[in-house]
Amino acid sequence: MLKISNIDVFYGDLQVLWDVSFEVREQEILVLIGANGAGKSTIIRTISSLLTPKSGSIEFKGARLDHRPPHEIIQQGIVHVPEGRRLFPEMSVEENLKMGSLCGEAKAKRFETLEHVYELFPRLEERKKQMTGTLSGGEQQMAAIGRGLMSLPKIMMFDEPSLGLAPILVQEIFEMIRRINSEGVTVLLVEQNVKQTLSMCNRAYVLENGRVVMEGSGVDLASDEKVKEAFLGI
Repeated sequence: MLKISNIDVFYGDLQVLWDVSFEVREQEILVLIGANGAGKSTIIRTISSLLTPKSGSIEFKGARLDHRPPHEIIQQGIVHVPEGRRLFPEMSVEENLKMGSLCGEAKAKRFETLEHVYELFPRLEERKKQMTGTLSGGEQQMAAIGRGLMSLPKIMMFDEPSLGLAPILVQEIFEMIRRINSEGVTVLLVEQNVKQTLSMCNRAYVLENGRVVMEGSGVDLASDEKVKEAFLGI
């Protein structure tokens, strides 16, 4: 569904990704794991076209995406739920959600999709007139995911969705990601909670210093000695 081939990515003169290649298959949950600074978030930002690869290519269903503007990436159905949520704190919950449906089919189906988001997240409907900046961390993460769903995604890319949340809320967010996937949305997940993500994903890639160094099923990687030592504290 999504194919990343041999991309090199820089921040200014600093190279952060080296010859990275991987693929995302339709309707799977794919996880990128690695230490802080390994390049996981950079990959998602590059797919979203917030960064441009210096070399290599990104294809979605056979069509090139690299060097296209970010709004066209969203229109293709590739949606980025960013680290830190990046909501508009002085806008209401419902206004933030509607920001995810500004063009094309998403705009035409805005009210239908909004009802679906409220079904998934009843707390957002309860607080739809509330300023988003006054929500709890977990509620803000729900709003960020809801805003992504408003874009009618084919692929949802989650960057550290559990960051800063209490354990009980982390479980709730992961259950919601599973449900979104079960409804036919492909998931690309970056997450520091390696044990949790390997237990829920179909496949995973391990990054180290901007390079892919290992790949496999979630089950296989969870039992790999190097992965257990590096990420699971075993």
